[in-house]
Amino acid sequence: MFKSNNVTARLFERQICTPAPGTSIHRARRFYENIVPSYTIYDVECPDHSFRKFTDDGLYLVSFSRNHQDLVVYRPTWLTFSCKEEDCDTHDLPLKSRKFESFFTQLYSVTLASSGELICKDFFLYMESNQFGLFATSTAQIHDAPPTGGGIQGVPSVEKITFHLLRLEDGAILDERVFHNDYVNLAHSIGAFLYDDLLAIVSLRYQRIHILQIRDSGDLVDVRAIGEFCREDDELFLNSNSQVLVNHVGNGFHHSLPESETSFLSGIKQRLLSFIFRGIWNEETDQTMVSRNADSHPSFFAVYNMESTEIVAFYQNSADELYFLFELFSDHFHVSSKSSLHMNFMSSHSNNIHALEQLRCTKNKATNFSQFVKKMMASLPFSCQSQSPSPYFDQSLFRFDEKLISAIDRHRQSTDHPIKFISRRQPNILKFKMKPGPEAGSTDGRTKKICSFLFHPILPLALSVQQTLFLQASVVNIHFRR
Repeated sequence: MFKSNNVTARLFERQICTPAPGTSIHRARRFYENIVPSYTIYDVECPDHSFRKFTDDGLYLVSFSRNHQDLVVYRPTWLTFSCKEEDCDTHDLPLKSRKFESFFTQLYSVTLASSGELICKDFFLYMESNQFGLFATSTAQIHDAPPTGGGIQGVPSVEKITFHLLRLEDGAILDERVFHNDYVNLAHSIGAFLYDDLLAIVSLRYQRIHILQIRDSGDLVDVRAIGEFCREDDELFLNSNSQVLVNHVGNGFHHSLPESETSFLSGIKQRLLSFIFRGIWNEETDQTMVSRNADSHPSFFAVYNMESTEIVAFYQNSADELYFLFELFSDHFHVSSKSSLHMNFMSSHSNNIHALEQLRCTKNKATNFSQFVKKMMASLPFSCQSQSPSPYFDQSLFRFDEKLISAIDRHRQSTDHPIKFISRRQPNILKFKMKPGPEAGSTDGRTKKICSFLFHPILPLALSVQQTLFLQASVVNIHFRR
């Protein structure tokens, strides 16, 4: 193993040595041990925006206006300045370095929300192959809406939810899809999943999964809706047979039936109940049996084959078998598009020994294994594009406190102490550290603060955004390699 910490020496070693087959990209990523964010500009002068994330290819920084009406997209650049002194490293950076515009160039601002809608600031999906962005706007929730039109009792209703497909290069709105009097969980993109050019949107109110295709032209095309019907011709078949039933009744072959006897379960619910029944009938293991314990928050996982319309597996959230599959094959639960190279190197306990050791340590400390399994399963199913592909979250390169920072796209409780990134190869070497919030720390330690981190997927560049719960201005710091 090459052990030099000198970048020049590592470049020379790369020239004279050929890496083992299949390891060239992993070996190249190890250069990030030497190229780290080594400098922080605190409390940068920046627009009062809600910064969302970098796109996975690093070309764009997506943000929203504070009134949740406009999409504002930036192009990451780099701070450049001249120095006439002999030792420029010892001099302070110029005043312009404290400006957001020195690191990012605004490409455009587009108004997305209209007619009482607001942008969902936690929703954004990126199609890297075409550089398309998917955004969502919605009106306010109605929590006590009646279950009309087949809606589910107790599920909120939103008068209008609009999905906007944009070309991020110039902000052109290519297509829109509107859902009326429906409910889709937009927070952290939970209610939608993008795989290559297929988009799945989950309607909780009507218990449907809408499958759409994103064409290269930028059109959103309906593929199918899974819920009442599973196959494309199910509705045609049922309608034709109901017509036959009406003819029989009209000819006297059949007496009228009560409405409850002629109604059907939805197609996917029928398949799920049939799968559970067959499992009980065949006396299978607890994988299929539904537990009758007093758990106040039971949940279940079903694996559905969209092509064959079959339920492949069904698990309760306390199933040991599901947990062991999760432990051994975690990458299969993080389904990423085949065209995205950057997303293929995120650390998980099925591809990284350090992440696996950390998981097993947590498991060994758990006093109740069943509760531990439920806690782990609470993260499933993983939201689409919910993790940063930054190499600084590669656990084979760096060690850090995952309670304070991680690749998962979530707000964290802020701390006044720097977050340290320790070399994994040299356990006692501090590679770099990042401190959210003001440079001198917070003056009021009683105020609850949260922080989010936005790492560029390729460059040694990151934003830390600290905010309080009282609508005060955010503190934005830029961490980069000087």
